[in-house]
Amino acid sequence: MIRSARRAAVAAVSLAALLAMLAITSSALAAKNPKGEFAVFKECPTNNAAVETCIIAKTESGSFTIGKETVPIVSPITLSGGVNHFLTGEESFFGAEKESNTLTKTPQKVPGGLSGLVKCNEISNFFERIACEAFFENGLTGVNATTELAAPASSIKINTIHLVTQEGSALTLPLKIHLENPLLGEGCYVGSNAHPITIEFTSGTTSPPAPNKPITGKPGTLKFNESETIILNTGNEIVNNSYAAPSAEGCGGLFSFLIDPIINSRLSLPSAAGNNTAILRGVLEAAAVESVKASE
Repeated sequence: MIRSARRAAVAAVSLAALLAMLAITSSALAAKNPKGEFAVFKECPTNNAAVETCIIAKTESGSFTIGKETVPIVSPITLSGGVNHFLTGEESFFGAEKESNTLTKTPQKVPGGLSGLVKCNEISNFFERIACEAFFENGLTGVNATTELAAPASSIKINTIHLVTQEGSALTLPLKIHLENPLLGEGCYVGSNAHPITIEFTSGTTSPPAPNKPITGKPGTLKFNESETIILNTGNEIVNNSYAAPSAEGCGGLFSFLIDPIINSRLSLPSAAGNNTAILRGVLEAAAVESVKASE
């Protein structure tokens, strides 16, 4: 009871502070090139009358585990857009002005590259093993994994009250993982628009099926910039280890009939809930649309 009351109090204080920020009056012109501290909101859809608050969430570290493979996040991934009813728990998310910029497509190196992802010597069938060796063992070993949206930006859900109180889902993303290597072709994906990997991230404690065990995120710390025109949530960590992942498809182009089974066998795909984990650590920034426009 005390813990819930404390969370509610923190949320109430945060909302009151934000409402004070939103009271700032400024130019009503649409932002084209926000400057200074507001430059980070350049993708905010300020032309959309429904958007009240610009947000940017930058994942600075963490990891994705799909089946047997863990890919660390070493290059920042940025989610940009806008919301209404910020810090109320009733937010609606709006994608970036150019929707394709809503989630940056930031490649992350797959540890071990192709040699770690595809082990031809483990294939028992002689002809398949020879074909695998002929296809892969030619020096093009680097593999990147790029997280992409698998649905329109409107399908993204954000709940900042849940982030602060560590209860419920703080962010829901429909994703697909692009495995990139010249030999894998352009269409090698785990997940797709038709079969997305839907992950509901929480800053609280998960309740995954076995064999995974509960893990706990962090709500981060709320503060303002010096002029109290940008609210920041730093040091947050949102997690999920109860989502499922489908089979890889389209790997190897015309040879996908051969390569897809190899990738799926190596990663143990499809991977049922309880075998996968996603951890995102980063910073959330938010500013009133009026303040962003005024910075031009």
